This record gives sequence, C-alpha cells and structure tokens, in this order.
Amino acid sequence: MPEPTRIPMSRRRWIAAWVVLCAAGLAATAALNASSTPDQRSGVDEKPVSAECAEYIADVERRLAEARQGGEDDGVLAFSRTSAGAEDCSDELRDHFGADR
Repeated sequence: MPEPTRIPMSRRRWIAAWVVLCAAGLAATAALNASSTPDQRSGVDEKPVSAECAEYIADVERRLAEARQGGEDDGVLAFSRTSAGAEDCSDELRDHFGADR
C-alpha cells in the first residue's frame, strides 16, 4: 500500500501561520468589541430620573468624592437606604454609573 504524500512544512512556517492567525483573531476581536460598545451618553434612550433618585445619586457621588479625597478609595463602598418607603433607584444608579464596570 503506497504511503500518502505529505507536504513538508518547516517549523518557521507553522509559527508564522500561527502568528498570522492570532493577529487576525485579535484584530477581529478588537473590531467586534469596538462596534458593539454602545454610546454611554447618547441621551437617546435615557428616561427621566425621579427627583428622589436624582438626589440619591447626587448623595452617592458626594460620598464617593469624599472617600477619594480622604484616601479611602479602595474600590468598595456600600450604601443603604434607611427609609421604608424609599423609591427603588437601583436601575437609575446602574445606568448612571455604568453597568459594565
């Protein structure tokens, strides 16, 4: 039985082929990520924020600024609402500060 014909390929060619494939994959990934990133401040789909939520967001921003100035910015801050009848502003907070962070 005859042996199948093999096409010899040096190691340099294999490495070059892998480098080209990896570079093409990285370029395609970067292009896809850039094209799928929504405009954060487009204003088109933003719905109005209630006065209570706007006040709460301003309070959170103030506390974050104080933590940064005080050198306490370790990346984790927790806030809680004490009012039983307080409006749920979790969606507004997520929209304001960016859900992808």
